[in-house]
Amino acid sequence: MPVVLVTGGAGYVGSHAVLELLPHFQVIVFDNLSRGHRRLVPAGAEFIQGNLHDTARLADMMQSRRVEAVLHFSAYAYVGESVADPGLYFSNNVAGTLSLLEAMRQAGVQRLIFSSSCTVYGLPQSNPIHEDHPLAPISPYGQSKLMMEQILPAYEQAHGLRFFVLRYFNAAGCDAQGRSGELHDPEPHVIPRLLLAAQGRLPHFGILGDRHATPDGTCIRDYVHVTDLAVAHRQALQLLLDGHKSTTCNLGTGHGFSVRELIHAAEAVTGRSITVRIEPPRPGDPAGLVADARRARTILGWSPSHSSLPEILSSAWRWQQSQ
Repeated sequence: MPVVLVTGGAGYVGSHAVLELLPHFQVIVFDNLSRGHRRLVPAGAEFIQGNLHDTARLADMMQSRRVEAVLHFSAYAYVGESVADPGLYFSNNVAGTLSLLEAMRQAGVQRLIFSSSCTVYGLPQSNPIHEDHPLAPISPYGQSKLMMEQILPAYEQAHGLRFFVLRYFNAAGCDAQGRSGELHDPEPHVIPRLLLAAQGRLPHFGILGDRHATPDGTCIRDYVHVTDLAVAHRQALQLLLDGHKSTTCNLGTGHGFSVRELIHAAEAVTGRSITVRIEPPRPGDPAGLVADARRARTILGWSPSHSSLPEILSSAWRWQQSQ
């Protein structure tokens, strides 16, 4: 089986991607465990603890194990934290990725799946958002993702790198078999916080503004199940191995839900009433972010099959209750 390296494979999206890859590939997970968790690395994957900035070690490892492709998930991904500490984000997300690219060049590895984000679009001019929408990120996190997107074509021209850039909208849900899920501390994401409030582990759930330009005043987001994201990565990887050209794709469902709709759906799934408080909106928070994912359907043959709101919430609820 082809050997693939998954950086950040002990994290949320990365560990789900490893679960999807294992039946088809020999998988090596490389993670420094600063935010990942060793217990999320699935059985059957080789685990190596290390730092992205260790270029020589990465290159030696990839060469000795005859790695054929890399899936790169080792990014810090909290918008608010990136605003407070931009240096941390540029050091890890940009300099760390440059180290990985240099190691790949030295080892002769020329295929990369890059985990990007809808934050590269900034404040959308329209919804749904197509890949050709102007790129104008408003946070250091989004800027760090865009910087790497802009660097990849230069490596393609100079060194023959081929890549897929996959721009996620809102990753959500957990593995249906309970093998992996969200383990963040503190937990910044909407759905886990909503379910923590349903459990009574948070005193209330905060709605960040209720006067946005949406039908019910709360933000609308496109939630895509993390297992569907993992499938898209496997499909993109196979295309690269088959010789496909470099491509950028949105990953989303094309349909958004408001925060109030999430709350009602979570109460239905959990059978519990959730205490809600209205809190100040986050500066620059877009009222709506919804993907135009037609390119992913056309090129990858990808169609999200687990991303209904009840399935997302049910899988996340099962995981959260088990922790």
